[in-house]
Amino acid sequence: MTSATDPHPPTEPASADWPPPAPPTAPPEQAPRWSLPALLAILVLAAVLYAWNLSGSGMNTFYSGAIWAGTQSWKAWFFGSLDPGNFLTVDKPPFALMVMGLSCRVLGFGTWQMMVPQIGAALATIWILHSSVKRVSGHVAATVAALVLALTPITVAINRDNNPDTLLVFLMVAGAALALRATRDERLLPLLGAAACFGLAFNTKLLAGWIALPAVFALYVYASKAPWARRIVNLALAAVVLAVSSFWWAIAVSLVPADDRPYIGGSTDGSAWDLIMGYDGLGRVFGGEGNGGGGGGGGGFSGSAGLGRMFNDILGGQISWLLPFSAIALVGGLVLCGRAPRTDLKRMALVLWGGWTVLHYVIFATAQGTMHPYYTTALAPGIAALCGGGGVMLLDAFRRDRRWAWVLPVAFGVTGLWAIVLLRRASGWNGWLWPVVGALTAAGIVGMLVLRSGNRGRLLTVSVAAAAVAALAGPTAYAASEPFGSTGGGMGGTNPTAGPSTGSGFGGPGGGTRGGFPGGGEMPGDMGQNRQNGQAGGFPGGGELPGGGEPGGGQAMPGGGNGELPQQGNGTASGQTPGGTAPGATGEAGQRGGMGGGPGGMGGADSELIAYLKKHRDGAKWLLAVSNSQSSAQIELSAREPVISMWGFTGSDNAMTVAKLKELVKKGELHYVQIGGGMGGPGGGNSVSTAVSNWVKKHGTVVKESAYSKSSTSSSTAGTSGTDSSSLYRLDPSDAG
Repeated sequence: MTSATDPHPPTEPASADWPPPAPPTAPPEQAPRWSLPALLAILVLAAVLYAWNLSGSGMNTFYSGAIWAGTQSWKAWFFGSLDPGNFLTVDKPPFALMVMGLSCRVLGFGTWQMMVPQIGAALATIWILHSSVKRVSGHVAATVAALVLALTPITVAINRDNNPDTLLVFLMVAGAALALRATRDERLLPLLGAAACFGLAFNTKLLAGWIALPAVFALYVYASKAPWARRIVNLALAAVVLAVSSFWWAIAVSLVPADDRPYIGGSTDGSAWDLIMGYDGLGRVFGGEGNGGGGGGGGGFSGSAGLGRMFNDILGGQISWLLPFSAIALVGGLVLCGRAPRTDLKRMALVLWGGWTVLHYVIFATAQGTMHPYYTTALAPGIAALCGGGGVMLLDAFRRDRRWAWVLPVAFGVTGLWAIVLLRRASGWNGWLWPVVGALTAAGIVGMLVLRSGNRGRLLTVSVAAAAVAALAGPTAYAASEPFGSTGGGMGGTNPTAGPSTGSGFGGPGGGTRGGFPGGGEMPGDMGQNRQNGQAGGFPGGGELPGGGEPGGGQAMPGGGNGELPQQGNGTASGQTPGGTAPGATGEAGQRGGMGGGPGGMGGADSELIAYLKKHRDGAKWLLAVSNSQSSAQIELSAREPVISMWGFTGSDNAMTVAKLKELVKKGELHYVQIGGGMGGPGGGNSVSTAVSNWVKKHGTVVKESAYSKSSTSSSTAGTSGTDSSSLYRLDPSDAG
């Protein structure tokens, strides 16, 4: 084994058809003619994957509702409130919602308007990674890295959704690229820019935005050419920028009196600091009960915690295709750097992107709190950079040193075998693909070994390309299944995944399932409901969250909906109305189950009940109060009126108390409350919610279903039909006396 800096390494003459590579720390100064067209082609490919048939993908109701609220109220926009009345916020800082909200304020509220900045950020991430890898390892490595990132299945899935992870990854990659430039060029401004990017990433998804920071710190401390005193000063300045850009929102929230701000969702006391340290902070890693566990706990959305989690039936097809290759490339690249100077550019890049990958892998694999599959999109940039930069280093060593001639073929062989395992897990899905992958891998490896020596550079190039195509075939097929529907249509916005269903999380098949929760399982609090294996839907009764509650969503509605959007007044399903306004803005959506329809969960936003609530609203600020955020967002998006989520996303926030409810009723700001099952859905399992429910039942007046529904005895409302089982109550100021 030798290093790239060995003064007398054993070498073999390079092929005339394949000119020798540039020195390890000096990539070619002049870009080859194919480089820019290749990058543009990758960006176009990515844009198609992220945007094609986007109106058929379900957005996340939770975030869609908050984005709509932000278009109606600047206060809701700043706090990230779920409704324009500002009762409760989402369970994260609102930076991603702010970006999408501004887009919708300018362009109008709708799927495309919401997703324009998301897709732009995703494409910018590819461009930044390409630029960063190119400056260190050259154009071939940069092209490979960009292509791998663009084709990562879970990245394609999340980039077609309005979850905050797309913007999170963009900010972290920008920060890492700036840190590498700051270390290489000994400039302070890029280092401060990197700190600002990671701070904004924190305001996108809290501590998840800081996972790669130790790798950035290690890079600068180890590889900077600046004297120690200057390094310490620069890092101190960067720490100040990081603190300011990370905590400005939490500080601003804390300066607003609790009575003048919404309850911070996901917290136990209504404060941003509790959210940071608990539910969306250490609770995600160490788990816990209720809010402390990050909502749900146990990580069951992605299978059991452990170092092998990334390769299990749920996550394997989403992120693990090139993990073996990237690991071999990282180790091999570090060995090849050997005795290179501390400031060697290639080792800098390996330290940065290798540290990025290892940190994310370990934290995601061992997290005891909630762990959704789409979190793993943050692994993709590190894997892509290692495949590009480290892969080119292995190729150079393969050609030049016979002692390294086995490493690259082994890397391709392991990758090909793992791809076959993943493809065979998807029984009945593109069964022809795994034999093709196996044949291409074998042909490529044999060609590499046979053609390595001699003047046969072009044939060797073909062999390497064949092995690379085989490595990318599986993830490409999974990625393409989203926009082109080969796995059965749109995905659930709450838990987007790519490809076919191959594993099980809570409640049923996971991996590629399209329910609101992995495996189409129930929301926390409804676990254990009877359910058929493979049944679609995030709520009992077989329905999915309705397109995320978002226009253009193509999900099946609870209560037996057919997967179409709510119908307009003319009885035809529609995606978006002209001008970018989402359907249902006037509350004239057609029937799809109905509020309270479907056992144990919400049955969709029933137009009859919405019309009744609007008619009898009597000047109230809020149309209705329900148990949890998913339900409130769905109703809000259909009615285009403020709806209260009393107990947050998991139903465990202490946002609504008896005292607060009595105050709202006394002021005439709220008249209708839905408790227990039905539209209220999961939640309401703690002492606070129990007290509220008991008070409502004691002082409120039951609203009979026959008052608003012409089909109150239909099978679609089983479990809540009949005048005695309705959980809708009317409250007037006199009831709170």
